[in-house]
Amino acid sequence: MKELKELRFNETNIQLKDNLVKGSILPEKIAELNRTITIQGGTLIEGPVYAHKLEIQQGDSEIQGAVFTQLELYINSEAKGNISFKKSVGSANSIVSRAQDCNIIFHSDINAKSVTLYNAFVAGSIYADEVILENCVVIGGVFATQTIDLTNSIVGTFNTPSIKAAQMVSFLLPSAFSIEKIIVIPGTKFYNLSLADLGSLYKGLEQATNSGKIEMNIDTDEVKTTLTNDETQKTLRSYTVVGKVLAADLLDMDKFQNHFLLTAASLGSQLLKNYDLGLDSNGEQATLSMEKIKEFFFAILHGKIEIQNIDGSFNISEITGKLN
Repeated sequence: MKELKELRFNETNIQLKDNLVKGSILPEKIAELNRTITIQGGTLIEGPVYAHKLEIQQGDSEIQGAVFTQLELYINSEAKGNISFKKSVGSANSIVSRAQDCNIIFHSDINAKSVTLYNAFVAGSIYADEVILENCVVIGGVFATQTIDLTNSIVGTFNTPSIKAAQMVSFLLPSAFSIEKIIVIPGTKFYNLSLADLGSLYKGLEQATNSGKIEMNIDTDEVKTTLTNDETQKTLRSYTVVGKVLAADLLDMDKFQNHFLLTAASLGSQLLKNYDLGLDSNGEQATLSMEKIKEFFFAILHGKIEIQNIDGSFNISEITGKLN
């Protein structure tokens, strides 16, 4: 890998290929505010990046600092290899990646006017006006001021006025929210994973009894709430399994290490050391690295790891016994 010794970029356009940039790429004068940065592959940037437009044409590229673009952050649809953003990524306009054969990891939050991602892993949350996700995993929440379009994805939760869903959508937290009724493509399945034994699955062990995914019915699991004040009235729809989760907690179920697993993912870039969930099925430490967590959730998304269906039955006398 060649090293860029000179960090003062004066060109209108910067092209990087097989380069190590030991520092930031930030404008130092007005003329550099409109600078386009093109990464052609094999590039490591150790500091933050500001660009009018940032295009990544090929993988095996990593940006360790925060990224902001005025116009667009665009990942070429033909890109392959690994692309990693270690800190938060933002754009005044759009962030777009439709690459089918690329391993894309965002270690922190994404904030833009429009976000379109295919086959991406986001350890943080997404904040935007419009969000389109296909074959994606978002550990945090997806928060949109206008619309969300989810296709075959796993998200922590969502909050938006309008949402459309297709194929399979899974939630990591008990509830998600919208204002308008969710638009569902026929055949779409919804699952809640808040009571799945993710810790045992991560370690390759047997899932705990009384654990598993909850298949949601968007009609029966919807709770409609009307909020009013002296001037306005607002309707909020919650798609929730919180009642089932509360019942499970009253039965004193194990926590399945889910919270620890999700927290390690969302804080991965900020942790000073690697943690583990104990011994896996091979007797080795199940370390919580970002790459392993990403592979784990995509294995769930693609059906390579099967989560059992939870047994929703319980005896009310067991609950009252716990309360006495």
